[in-house]
Amino acid sequence: METNFFNKIAQMDINSKLMLTIAKATPSTLVVSIFIENDGCGDKAKNMIIPFNITATADELDEHFFQHIKKPLQKADGLLTNMENFLKQLETTEANSAMAKQKSEHEKKTKDAKKRTYDQAWLKAEMLEKEGKFKEAWTALPKATEYPEHAKTIRDKQQVYEREFAQNLFSDSPEKTGTEEIAENEPVNREEE
Repeated sequence: METNFFNKIAQMDINSKLMLTIAKATPSTLVVSIFIENDGCGDKAKNMIIPFNITATADELDEHFFQHIKKPLQKADGLLTNMENFLKQLETTEANSAMAKQKSEHEKKTKDAKKRTYDQAWLKAEMLEKEGKFKEAWTALPKATEYPEHAKTIRDKQQVYEREFAQNLFSDSPEKTGTEEIAENEPVNREEE
């Protein structure tokens, strides 16, 4: 006796395990119970799927067995596969969400730390400016290359400080103060000497 039972099972395109139980219901009828299981599916709802049962004579089963089981088993297999894929995608989404949240928090912390460093450097420069230490104030300013969003403001402040500490950078004589000018313009009384 040649049978093609297993070839037909293979052609059903089912990825889950099929477990068949065959028992006599009456002397002329059989009960075929088919349970479908997918170990890869972690959803506990899979346990609610009950076996598919067919009660028929041996001749009826030979003729119509695969017609009756194909659609329900493929539907159950599809459900189990979808549940498995859903859970995997859910895990991936949660992991990506956590990564995105960590990245966002890291970027915020980095941005806050950079702003704090900028503000501290600016404050130090202003304190040195009030003390008349313009060269030190220029050095204390944040670097324009590190803060391109504030580059114009930094360069403007550097120019203000440069005018104060490098007024006669290219002249031969130091600039005279107001008191020196008055002393030069007063006539010298040699008789008092």
